[in-house]
Amino acid sequence: MNKAFVYSEDCEFEPAGERVQRKILSYGDQLMAVEVHFEEGAVGTLHSHPHTQLSYVLEGEFEFEIGGVKNIVKKGDTLYKLPNVVHGCRCLKKGVLLDVFTPYREDFINR
Repeated sequence: MNKAFVYSEDCEFEPAGERVQRKILSYGDQLMAVEVHFEEGAVGTLHSHPHTQLSYVLEGEFEFEIGGVKNIVKKGDTLYKLPNVVHGCRCLKKGVLLDVFTPYREDFINR
């Protein structure tokens, strides 16, 4: 994409699980930003990937598991996930995450 300006209103939601949807905001070869919306009770299933990921809680409350450790996070909290570390979450209160990946998630684009 590599655009200097990407407007949220131009980005479409796509399904990312049951009661979870995401929109890819901006990306280049080395970096990607994705907004992920969760309904209360929705689950981000445990998974891993070769990307470094940082998640910022924009809204809501989540129980996250990263590398076997569970913690509850809320608006303003940040999570850091190393490559290939198993992680996932359960949404306790309707919420939104901003996920940043490096390098970009080619699997999100090439479907």
